[in-house]
Amino acid sequence: MNSVSIVGVGLIGGSFALALRKAGFTGRIIGVSSQPALDAALARGVIDEALPLAQAAAVSDFIYLAQPIERILLSIDVIDQHARPGALITDAGSTKVAIVNRAASSIHRARFVGGHPMAGKESSGVEQADADLFRGRPYVLTTRDADLESWIERIGARLVVMSAEEHDRLVALTSHLPQLISTALASVIGSAPDAARVAGPAAVDLTRLALSPYDIWRDIFATNADSVDAALSAFIAKLDELRSALRSPEMERAFENAAAAAKALRR
Repeated sequence: MNSVSIVGVGLIGGSFALALRKAGFTGRIIGVSSQPALDAALARGVIDEALPLAQAAAVSDFIYLAQPIERILLSIDVIDQHARPGALITDAGSTKVAIVNRAASSIHRARFVGGHPMAGKESSGVEQADADLFRGRPYVLTTRDADLESWIERIGARLVVMSAEEHDRLVALTSHLPQLISTALASVIGSAPDAARVAGPAAVDLTRLALSPYDIWRDIFATNADSVDAALSAFIAKLDELRSALRSPEMERAFENAAAAAKALRR
């Protein structure tokens, strides 16, 4: 692999470029993004040069799509006619079914592997890019690819392989639902007069995700609505159970079961 194009040089794309460098990649890294993002990426040394998508695809062995989901779908629609035969294309989109299906119908000259690094920050932009962002974090692929798997392991991520459908169902529970819980909690606390005066670490920690910008989440909800709806239904049902158990000995068992599940998440 001699040349890589990062399409969408923000937090994730920029971090992936830095992680590749740290892992030993010595080839050319090309950026495709907005002009301000490209200027910042060039200034930080995240990329070596900037090109339009068609030109970048034509000279790249590996193309990394790190845009919002709808932008990834648009890139997939046009990229195959420019990509090198046999080039590797992957994405970092937060949902997978829509992207993998679009790639299956649109990409023929190159090979596509759906991907999702389970890493990020509340703040966005290439200025926040970090070579160690993926270290120790799960990195989902929807199909096996030895070349891509090798680089994922070299950047320190933990490889997870599952279908696009299974990915979307599970991240609705582990990522999309927490965002909505945080958003709802921040709204409820914010609507209570003087609540902020007595808010401690629990309120601050649980509302951290509410700081996330909606433009990231709009495409996620649009492309994973059914799974998110199912996750919300399960959560609302659990809240109803807890409300019913407020004055019951069953609440102790609910706490014990939840603590065991929380410990398992931290292993």
